Amino acid sequence: MNPFANPRTALAHHWLVTRRGGEQVFEALAELFPSADLFTLVCDRSKVFPALGNRRIRSSFLQKLPRPTRWYPYYLPLFPAATERLDLTRYDLVISSDAAAVKGVRINPGAVHICYCHTPMRYVWNGYGTYYDAAGPIARLTLSAIRSRLRRWDYNAAQRVTHFVANSRNVQRRIRDCYGRESVVIYPPVDIDRFVIGEANEPAKDFFLLVSQLVPYKRVDLVVEAFNKYGRMLLVIGDGPERGKLERRARPNIRFLGSQPQYAVVKSMQQCKAFVFAGEEDFGIVMAEAQACGKPVIALAKGGACEIVEHETTGILFEEQRADSLLDGIERFEQVRFDCSAIRASALRFARQRFLREFSSLVKETIDARKN
Repeated sequence: MNPFANPRTALAHHWLVTRRGGEQVFEALAELFPSADLFTLVCDRSKVFPALGNRRIRSSFLQKLPRPTRWYPYYLPLFPAATERLDLTRYDLVISSDAAAVKGVRINPGAVHICYCHTPMRYVWNGYGTYYDAAGPIARLTLSAIRSRLRRWDYNAAQRVTHFVANSRNVQRRIRDCYGRESVVIYPPVDIDRFVIGEANEPAKDFFLLVSQLVPYKRVDLVVEAFNKYGRMLLVIGDGPERGKLERRARPNIRFLGSQPQYAVVKSMQQCKAFVFAGEEDFGIVMAEAQACGKPVIALAKGGACEIVEHETTGILFEEQRADSLLDGIERFEQVRFDCSAIRASALRFARQRFLREFSSLVKETIDARKN
């Protein structure tokens, strides 16, 4: 009997400790495969999307270490061992959603492994410099000591993947550069039924918005520096290890709201003048969500933003990752009139149903090829 007639399926995600773009992808994959078993390195049940709440999620041995859902970045040297001990050898189809090491799970030699890659592991590839600069002395020594070994392991793990799917053309290039592998692009899903234009009788309020995890590579520090000079109101939604340092730098016109429920995020997007982002994103699903609310996005002209924002039509792209370049972008924003309906129409190309349809078709084509 051909095992691909009814393949035993497993889904794996690097970690489940937040509800961000990667986790939205994993939740959508779980919807496509309701009977699949779920795996991750570490899991915080309180942060798992409700749709996954009743599913069994198997974690790695990292889950047994001290404060795993907060300290997991410090366990980076253990990622390869933890990943390889996730035994998925009894499955015919493995789908990983990965921005770290979980692409390296052990599988049966005859199985199909499709990796939806959010980015090659930032710590040792394109994001190494950012993490190194932000780290303390001990973390720098550790990162520099393990980088070469971890890159070799990650490269070899990538060669065992059957098919790669990239979340953007930007990441497609990285997969080619880092792993020497080709991939297809399927953009991640945006919940366009939830992220909608606000009430017509409710005009935009006089504040700019940033929604982000507060970690170094997001470059929230640059946005804070720019708005310290600009003086206009900026609301920052999100949390992370950089929060205290950023709050100490910020002037009173910048308010840090911490993590907020999704309805509050949507409401803030509907009410803001514009959404601001200064990091170089793999894709940047939060920018697409803001556009689904009809709001222009002011973003760095690098990475996924170039695939989301059409300059002076759905937002403004500023050229350099510097505060004065962002301020130039804001000044240009103030001179352009934007059509909220056109902005939302642009975001519809990232709809959740489109993701489900495209990924389902890719899996079907792959499995059909194995059946024959």
